[in-house]
Amino acid sequence: MMGVGFYAVLKVLVGCLYTVRPDQRAVVTTFGAVKRLGAGSDGQALSDDERERYEYPQVEVIGPGGPYFKLPWQRVHKVSVATQTVDLTWDPSKAQSTIEAVTKDNLTTGVNGQIRYRISENNLYPYLFGVESPLEHVMGYFVSVLRERIANFVDPKGQSLLADAVAETEAIAGTGDGDLESKSSAVELSEGVSINDLRKNLPLLNQYMEEQCRSTTARYGIELDAALITEIDPPAEVDRALSAINSTRNQVAADISTARADSEQQITMSARAVEIATNNAQAEVAPLHELAGTLISIKSEGGSDCLKAYLRNLRVPLFKRTERIYQTESKIEGKA
Repeated sequence: MMGVGFYAVLKVLVGCLYTVRPDQRAVVTTFGAVKRLGAGSDGQALSDDERERYEYPQVEVIGPGGPYFKLPWQRVHKVSVATQTVDLTWDPSKAQSTIEAVTKDNLTTGVNGQIRYRISENNLYPYLFGVESPLEHVMGYFVSVLRERIANFVDPKGQSLLADAVAETEAIAGTGDGDLESKSSAVELSEGVSINDLRKNLPLLNQYMEEQCRSTTARYGIELDAALITEIDPPAEVDRALSAINSTRNQVAADISTARADSEQQITMSARAVEIATNNAQAEVAPLHELAGTLISIKSEGGSDCLKAYLRNLRVPLFKRTERIYQTESKIEGKA
């Protein structure tokens, strides 16, 4: 009997010892109650209503190390605080290979990716005691926010192009309202197709999801580290149509670039031609300016007689090459 009693006591004592790994944290409950340390924190990302709804206390956390001792009626809850990843399609209630979402132009598309998260050491109460399956709640919250974002996503670059196009149209029209047909064309060109806009803006979409899911730390004790949405795959027939649209747009962009290069080349060549013509004209005008300067100098130094003598001497070589002379009535000037 003493041996059995000693074995029972030894087994109870061994069961009362526990250790905590470096990537773990532990919380001890006594008859189901946890030791509270005061009001919780990390509620800045919550609205006023959410802050009242998800007001959880801080609890005493056991750090890495050990062996620690607990009483037989106490229970140790260990959680891993290491960063973990989970597929976006993870759902314990059903098996699925992709997440379906509907875009703003009513196209059903498949979304795949991962989220990287870790359990918040400062918010273990909501993780351990707030909800039954916190990770499942976080995934449901993430997917609902993602679907809402995809359904309303508008390419911000396309919107700026649209605003510029409308402003330019209004400026050209000069009526304040602009040409409605031109506006319609600008809208179609700038907005494009939602799936294309989403694919082009995956980093922006991931950034938005990270910002929107920061409240999960206070809600569920899970801190979202990164959203890694990598694939947005429409149905095959829609994908083929999008490929055709993309090819056409690329061809149009290439044609526009070629036309712009040709026009710039023509402008450059025209500018050079104008420069050459200007230089030629200046070369022809320069001797005339020099001659005028000479005549003015002669007139100022010797008067009209000297100028007439200069003109007479200048006519001599002309007369040598003249075959016929016509004299006007004034008998002053002769023309060859």
